Amino acid sequence: MPTLRTRIAPLALAAITLVGLCLPAEAEAQAWSLTNAQRQAFLRYYAPVIFKRANGNGNEHGYDWLTNFDFDQDGDFSNNKLHWKQINQYVDASRTGPSAFDRWRIRPTLYTSLIEYMDGGKNLVLVYHLYHALDKNAAGNWQLHDWERVELQVRNVVGNPGSGESVAFAVVTQHKRNVVRRQGSGDLQFMQTGTGSHLLIWQAEWSDKLLAPHGQELRFVTDPYSFFAGRMASGGKAEADVNNDDGRKKLHYVFVPEDDGAAVSAFNAQPLRYSTADALASRYDNGDSANWPAVKRVTYELQDVADILPTHWEFGGYATHWLADSPRFFFLESPVVNEAGQAEVSAGMQRFFSKTRDVENQDDREGYPSKAWFFGTFELNDKASDTGGGGGSFGDKSWASTVVDSRGQTRASASGYPASANSYWWQHDYFVHSGVTDDIDGQEQGFWLPGAWYLSQNGGFDGRWVQLFGDRPGKESGED
Repeated sequence: MPTLRTRIAPLALAAITLVGLCLPAEAEAQAWSLTNAQRQAFLRYYAPVIFKRANGNGNEHGYDWLTNFDFDQDGDFSNNKLHWKQINQYVDASRTGPSAFDRWRIRPTLYTSLIEYMDGGKNLVLVYHLYHALDKNAAGNWQLHDWERVELQVRNVVGNPGSGESVAFAVVTQHKRNVVRRQGSGDLQFMQTGTGSHLLIWQAEWSDKLLAPHGQELRFVTDPYSFFAGRMASGGKAEADVNNDDGRKKLHYVFVPEDDGAAVSAFNAQPLRYSTADALASRYDNGDSANWPAVKRVTYELQDVADILPTHWEFGGYATHWLADSPRFFFLESPVVNEAGQAEVSAGMQRFFSKTRDVENQDDREGYPSKAWFFGTFELNDKASDTGGGGGSFGDKSWASTVVDSRGQTRASASGYPASANSYWWQHDYFVHSGVTDDIDGQEQGFWLPGAWYLSQNGGFDGRWVQLFGDRPGKESGED
């Protein structure tokens, strides 16, 4: 490995120099960067509101809560599914006071990243991973760590959020499908407040359901926020219309970003703590209708994808959480840094392990370093489907650098690392989708971010590798 690093480092320098020399004067004049505070502000401003159907009867109350990777405070992700099956006991114990569960910190969390780049103006890719400790697939098999995410492409950023930028399109995960809706679609509905523009999302319950939404999958809500405001005011039926499905879907929870006081107030959402757990746990079955007074309204917080990446690193104690199978190599131009700017993963050629370690030996799906949405190498779909599909070969062809983007570049040629093809990922490999679907398998419309795009002098920032939000270890939801 040291030989490889020595060989590619001069190439990286040459690529950076070449990009700098080739940038037109106008592009150089336009290049500017957000502050970390502004990056946090954008992630907060566009954080989604999540309407969720529950399956909480039969002693499964609490199963549908969002949570975080270390909710049980034991520093071990491999037993999250096993322990989450006891969440009903956590709820029940909370009714009577202190217990063996009172050290748990449920803290509903969306893990985020922000990519910032210049291309005819300032643009952002915002990613929100909705963390659930378990789910079931359509076949009824238990799965550890759910991986559904919401992604927004924000164009023409000029400063602070809400200053004239626009959401060009949004993508949600429906198992292996990446369903897109573009600006102007009636399927993109937002809750507007003075400090936020929150995409409305519906999420299925944790459990299996054949040929129907299930297993925490996501859909776009097609009703405007005014519909929900009216139903809340009247105490009416809690339901939401969603994309590619007939009839409104039941809902029993709303998860609201804690940082938007107006949204929290509108829903009367509460932080989920040991002291509030019983009141915020739905006991409804997924087939039961609820009226709005029975809907549980819960706040969630934002944390960073980069908080979890060090746990995948070969020198980061990966074996506690992830299997030693199929490692992935990444060439890091810079270290993974925490909120204080301290390195948690070193620069250079590094090895990451992404397959899930499950103490119940039921699941070995892969985490962030292998997710197509981490690199942008997913294939866009116009429709959700209850019969599966949506994978495609674009990811494999991108890895091999055998497919060109809309500007004629492969992954390896855009980065300036020709040796990376079929060998390793460059830290800043990222494919920016245009938002338009392509019917040809293994081909997508968009482009690889080129060369030194990520440098601040070029107006870039690769937030996949940077921790922005304070961790607040040991705290309950809403506590500083």
